[in-house]
Amino acid sequence: MKRSKDGYGAELLAAYNAAGHACMEIVERDDGFISASPWPQRYFSDYPVWTKREQQAIRMASGRVLDIGCGAGRFSLYLQSEGLDVIAIDNSPGAIKVCKLRGVKKAFLRPIIELGKFKPGLFNTVIMMGNNFGLFGSFKKAKHLLKILFRITNEHGIIIAETVNPYSTREPAHLRYQRLNRNRGLMPGQLRLRVRYDNIIGHWFDYLLVSKEEMEDILAETGWRIQKIILDKGPGYTAILSKTE
Repeated sequence: MKRSKDGYGAELLAAYNAAGHACMEIVERDDGFISASPWPQRYFSDYPVWTKREQQAIRMASGRVLDIGCGAGRFSLYLQSEGLDVIAIDNSPGAIKVCKLRGVKKAFLRPIIELGKFKPGLFNTVIMMGNNFGLFGSFKKAKHLLKILFRITNEHGIIIAETVNPYSTREPAHLRYQRLNRNRGLMPGQLRLRVRYDNIIGHWFDYLLVSKEEMEDILAETGWRIQKIILDKGPGYTAILSKTE
């Protein structure tokens, strides 16, 4: 990704320079819907203020860890502090720069589509925190990448993946978007998004929200199964995935 198109990275760099307090995250959807949230503050938060679900999930990580979509590196930094060997990847140059500035030892610019470049059996744990199951983007792409994750994890490998059940919403704008997706042959929770910061407009990217039942359909014949679901208040949940073989 070119820096001139890295809206997400620009947002993180601004938040880092302002100690994580002075930025809003502006996300645009391809139907024209725009949201603004104070999420950058959470990207820089420490373990004691995480949700109970985040705390419970991250404690299940062990061995060498791959952090997919590492953002500002909060999960990588925590796992490093616990003595784990962590490789953090993101497709945002700004995010990787922030990770390195904050002390992530192994942070690399690598999009999720290049997971196959890692050696077979390299990781014991893959984390997709911050709703990053969504980075799979679509049903077909998710199946393809899950098979790659099966190959680059060892026999005891697990995936810790957060997502949001899209059907929990009652917002008219989101329900209209789900109907639009059905009409164009997409999953209802499939989103087309881009991040804006200042005068930087990021590239469009696909993002996928799924129910537990949809996740099970995606996992079929990939070598993965749902071992455990961690819930808390709200529509989000964390799935612990383990190998079926």
